[in-house]
Formats: sequence, structure tokens, C-alpha cells
Amino acid sequence: MDFVLVVKLLYVFDAYCGWSHAFSGTLEAVTARHPDIPVQVVSGGLFTGERRVPIREFGFIKDANVQVTARTGARFGEAFNAVLDEGTFVMDSEAAARGLIALREAAPERAVELAIAVQKAFFHDGRSLSDPETYRVIAREFGLDGDAVVAAFESAVPDEDFAFAARLGVNGFPTLIAVRGPEMYAIARGHASADEVEQRLASLV
Repeated sequence: MDFVLVVKLLYVFDAYCGWSHAFSGTLEAVTARHPDIPVQVVSGGLFTGERRVPIREFGFIKDANVQVTARTGARFGEAFNAVLDEGTFVMDSEAAARGLIALREAAPERAVELAIAVQKAFFHDGRSLSDPETYRVIAREFGLDGDAVVAAFESAVPDEDFAFAARLGVNGFPTLIAVRGPEMYAIARGHASADEVEQRLASLV
């Protein structure tokens, strides 16, 4: 089905959000079904300011991830679980947003794929999203200039992403928004299947 009235999709996520990680399969399916609908990927600021503390302070994460897997089938790698068990790692959404900006600038047409790759780097491979080398590895996997991506990571400013997410009224991740003319419609908050998103898109036509 061709949703000609949908101008674009806005995908607001946080790279350190387990539910955003779980939404990756849905997002891949939706974009594969509708390659002509552009997707703008926006980083939210889930772990910023006083929330940048050792991961052990968020004692609910392990149980929450069990629920995520049970509901969505999303998996979490052994390397990530080792980071979780060790407990000292600090999730910093500002650094993760800088990394996405750097990758997004290098290949804007692949923003969805790159956002998913960033999440896999953490939730599968246990890599820090504050480490510029994480983005060098992802860049090389996508055939991009790793040095240029690392340089962009160092200078990126995520405030515009965070402010845009706030203006959209997004207070939970992930949120998928359909834009039709001057109107915006939240078609997924938290988890939704590709078929559910498809039905919600169809209702806008």
C-alpha cells in the first residue's frame, strides 16, 4: 500500500533505551515496506544530567529486559549482560546522541540502519557509546570514513536533537510519528508490531 499522504516519519529514540532496541525489528520492517517514506531519526535524552550514574543504580534494568524479550523477542548479548552485572558503566545519552549525529551526517539516507547499529553495539556487544572507537567500527561496517565520523563525534552538539524531541512532546522512547502536511500523529509509543504500525498508517490515508 502506498501512503502518499504521509510526508515522512519521525523516529524519536534513545540509544540506551531497551525498548528502543526492541523496536528495531519493527522499524526495519516498516522502512522495508515503505522505502519511499523518509525517516528522520532523533535522539532523546534519557540518561542525562543527574541520571548519568553507574548502571547498577538502575536495578530494574535486568528484570525489564526479561520483559522486553518476553514481549518482543528482542535479545541482549552476553557482553551487554556482563556490563550490566559489573555495574560501574555509566550510560550517557548525550555522548550516544553525538555518535548518532556523526554517523547520520556521514550517511543521512541510512540513519535508521545506523541508529539500529548503535544500539546493537551496546545491547549486543557491550560497547560504550561514549567511546569514539565504537563509531569508527560502525562507520567501517557501513563503508564510511571512520576518521571523519570520529572527528564529527568529537564536535557534535546534541542539544538540537533533544530540544526537537521536547518540542514534539515526546516523553517516552521509542516514539514513531507520522507527518502529514502540518499535522503529526504518534503511531507507536513503546512497542508496536510492524502490522500495527501499518494499520495506523493506513488510517491516515
